Amino acid sequence: MSLNIDEIRNLMTDLENSSLREFTIMDGDFSLHLSKNDHATIMNTPLAPVQTPIQEATTTPEIEEHPLAKPSKVGTEIVAPMVGTVYLQPKPDAPMFKAVGDKVSVGETVAVIEAMKLMTEIHSDVAGTVSEILVENEEVVDYNKPLYVIISD
Repeated sequence: MSLNIDEIRNLMTDLENSSLREFTIMDGDFSLHLSKNDHATIMNTPLAPVQTPIQEATTTPEIEEHPLAKPSKVGTEIVAPMVGTVYLQPKPDAPMFKAVGDKVSVGETVAVIEAMKLMTEIHSDVAGTVSEILVENEEVVDYNKPLYVIISD
């Protein structure tokens, strides 16, 4: 598969006018990745596999735990109720809504999620102390993605 420049421009225009944030087309040696995200990572895949010499390990490799094997977070999670871009501060030059160690009350705004140019305030369902912030400011989040962990007082 290959696309000419006009077809690629049409795809770029269609992406810009849609609610999609990014997409990738891969077919054999052809690969095209388009993204509207500010911090998109560019992945260059080599056409031929690269051969690297195998080195003998001088230390024992660290064993990585499977993410599901980790114990669940202590406390209650505040999760994203929708897909969108999460903002952890009300304005770019304003302080963050909450930092680790801050107290949170029920109904308090802890974040804003932008979806299709609509800003939705995210309110806490629990009272307590912020023990962990699980997302970065302006990160694109999925539905039900944990944003904060709150420990009840």
